[in-house]
Amino acid sequence: MTKSLLSSFKEFVEISFWKYKKLTEGNLSNGHYQHFYTNFFYLPESFYNGKRILDIGCGPRGSLEWATMAEERIGIDPLADKYLKMGAKDHKMQYIKAYSENLPFSDNYFDVVCSFNSLDHVENLNKSTSEITRVLKTGGLFLLIVDIHNYPTPTEPQTLKWDFLITHFDGFEILLEERLKSIKPGRIYFNAQSKIPLSEKNTRNGLLVSMLQKK
Repeated sequence: MTKSLLSSFKEFVEISFWKYKKLTEGNLSNGHYQHFYTNFFYLPESFYNGKRILDIGCGPRGSLEWATMAEERIGIDPLADKYLKMGAKDHKMQYIKAYSENLPFSDNYFDVVCSFNSLDHVENLNKSTSEITRVLKTGGLFLLIVDIHNYPTPTEPQTLKWDFLITHFDGFEILLEERLKSIKPGRIYFNAQSKIPLSEKNTRNGLLVSMLQKK
């Protein structure tokens, strides 16, 4: 994939953010991920026994270190090479530099694909969702946590709407769909864990949590 000026700027902003987090936190923690892959989606840890897992837009924290029972645990991110230099090379998972629009895997390869706080960051939503569908096995799960917002930002250019699951994942069954309030801007895991449902009708901003199964 040829990188656009927008992608170059977005990646500069994102790596600057992570360098700041690294400076202020020291070791970047990852203990919260286990909960969001399991109990949060009503999945037992044993579900992941022997599974191949892909985290799209994984970041540098080691999101899949907890999944010691999995056959493969891979994170893809355009900044993966830079994350390795920040200490991610010590994580017990594989990092691959790649874009979601062109995933370097064969068809029907993964049992679980995850996108936490990343699908609104992609440059081409249609290509990204098509690639997710392609690499996921029939019967496999797609786990999603994403902000729904009606304005683009430098790092979140996709202004997703609530119905985009229907328009972009028509070959899936929706097993779980929750529309939640974003009570603290930029704190997606806090907002997800708070699980405060949206009460306002026709609101254009919030947090979407969903689990889909490929038919």
